[in-house]
Amino acid sequence: MPKLVLLRHGQSEWNLENRFTGWYDVPLTKQGTEEATTAGNILSTAGLLPTIVHTSLQTRAIHTANLALQSMNRLWIKINKDWRLNERHYGALTGLNKSETASIYGEDQVHIWRRSYDVPPPPMETDHAHNPNLDARYQSVPMHQLPLTECLADVEKRLLPFWHKTISSDLHKNELVLIAAHGNSLRSLIKHLQNISSENIADLNIPTGIPIIYELGQDLELTADVAVEDRYLS
Repeated sequence: MPKLVLLRHGQSEWNLENRFTGWYDVPLTKQGTEEATTAGNILSTAGLLPTIVHTSLQTRAIHTANLALQSMNRLWIKINKDWRLNERHYGALTGLNKSETASIYGEDQVHIWRRSYDVPPPPMETDHAHNPNLDARYQSVPMHQLPLTECLADVEKRLLPFWHKTISSDLHKNELVLIAAHGNSLRSLIKHLQNISSENIADLNIPTGIPIIYELGQDLELTADVAVEDRYLS
């Protein structure tokens, strides 16, 4: 029976500072590194030892994956890194403090940008101080695919083909797959797995550093109707 573990990266420096992070690369905090290590210990105790890992190209997710694997003595397994598992691109909001942004644009508008399914924030200008698109890690990605802003629907659009082609292939081989990624890339995947509506997905918040466990059928359908919050392993 295919098994899938989803893990949001540990707390990052901009999580701590309450800033919109998106594609900008920031490290984990001390708490974040501890969360990642603890996640690995929890998985090891539960006997859920990954055989392959998928993560984004962002340091906080990669570091989380490595710390979790190190605590399981499994740094030797294959890690596949792909930009399609990146966090949602927050456009012109990148780097801004969320509370200060609400005071400028109004709480209602910021809530729409943060939680709506299909309304993206204003796009990032190419000369934005935190523009990540010219980073060397994205040189192999066609420029027209690199976003300047995204809503959750955009994340879903880039992620699901990768899920169907690559991650699903590993699950069909009965690999125990760990995906170490981000709040919004994991939300878009969970929306697909649990058939959550575009309206209800706004209510889903994924905590940092806590594994989420899925047991799937041979067609990768859910084997039990269990709410997301009841799938946390802690």
